[in-house]
Amino acid sequence: MDAQLLTQIPHLEEIAHRGAFSGTPEKHTENFLERSSRENKILPSLEDAIRAAGLKDGMTISFHHHFRGGDHVVNQVVEKLAEMGLKNLTLAASSLAAVHAPLIRHIKSGVITHIETSGLRGELAEEISRGLMDCPVVFRSHGGRAAAIRSGELHIDVAFLGAPSCDPYGNANGYSRDDEHMACGSMGYARTDAEYADKVVVLTNHLVRYPNAPWAIPEDNVDYIVVVDDIGDPKGIMSGATRYTKNPKELLIAQTAAQVIDAAGYFYDGFSMQMGSGGASLAAARFLREMMLERNIRCRFALGGITGQIAAMHEEGLIDRVLDVQSFDLDAAMSLKNNRFHHQISATYYASFLSAAAVDQLDFVILSALEIDTDFNVNVLTGSDGVIRGAIGGHPDTAAGASLSVVVAPLT
Repeated sequence: MDAQLLTQIPHLEEIAHRGAFSGTPEKHTENFLERSSRENKILPSLEDAIRAAGLKDGMTISFHHHFRGGDHVVNQVVEKLAEMGLKNLTLAASSLAAVHAPLIRHIKSGVITHIETSGLRGELAEEISRGLMDCPVVFRSHGGRAAAIRSGELHIDVAFLGAPSCDPYGNANGYSRDDEHMACGSMGYARTDAEYADKVVVLTNHLVRYPNAPWAIPEDNVDYIVVVDDIGDPKGIMSGATRYTKNPKELLIAQTAAQVIDAAGYFYDGFSMQMGSGGASLAAARFLREMMLERNIRCRFALGGITGQIAAMHEEGLIDRVLDVQSFDLDAAMSLKNNRFHHQISATYYASFLSAAAVDQLDFVILSALEIDTDFNVNVLTGSDGVIRGAIGGHPDTAAGASLSVVVAPLT
């Protein structure tokens, strides 16, 4: 070693002689199974995880809705919070469904005093519409929610995220490598929560060996893991909002929508699209498929909530890439697992207005509606009686971003 260099850097000669890594802990000689049983993020119970996360009265908790009507995480966690005596919590779920009716009791008892979400359905929506809560519910679109979390406008203290598979270090995914019946598919909305929440608790009923790759949520975003018996019913992700319609009225609307897209000049080789979750908008994809086969053209990418119908068109070679923020049925969930170019994306990537988002690259989007006025203002949240009946979702995000927005609804 250069003598002049040794004189310029204090203690360098000593380090050179004894080795740069001397003084570090001795190398572990355990095998992986021994090491993972000692070093992991698994806690014995949900209550232990809540205490470890430091959750206190007045804080904000979040959940994802990828199990849709089959979700069992929200009710399970809030019930435990009530047992522990926590109060005045803000519930910031990406969306809430009819299955979450038990929250009514926890709102009345003061466990939950504020809700921020993209949608409400069922008895919970009915009761809130009638004045159940003193504090108004804050509704945000999926992109708006992602932006609010990223900017700090919506600060999440503890995120509770259900995962159909997770390893002992927190790599979590929406499907399992060895159980195709336990899946929710893409965990796109959960990914933003995992990235920005102060603490992240993953609830899983399927612990797998490290590494659970590929993953939706990486281990460095996860603080604690709780193994529970039940996180949800995969069959519940398929709801009435994603029905495969045979209604002649909806089929006529869908066919007309496909013709409008063609006439507007957005149906070309390499187009991009997103389909809504209503019967007519989903049916439009069937007519577009027929036109694609007739003209020998392909879709560059399909975006958003993905159905088995879109996944089948991808496997058929009609759609090059699928960007999946939420899988709407089990066929889509299995496609995500099996197809290399079916990607799961975060809500931020999908639609956040704080940065360039995938919705801004759409040629067209087909969306459904509850009400449309003569100036084309669209309501997707409430019925004509003012009762909350749905979700904002990605509706305004895609309508603003796409070159062409087609809204389909029966005129009756």
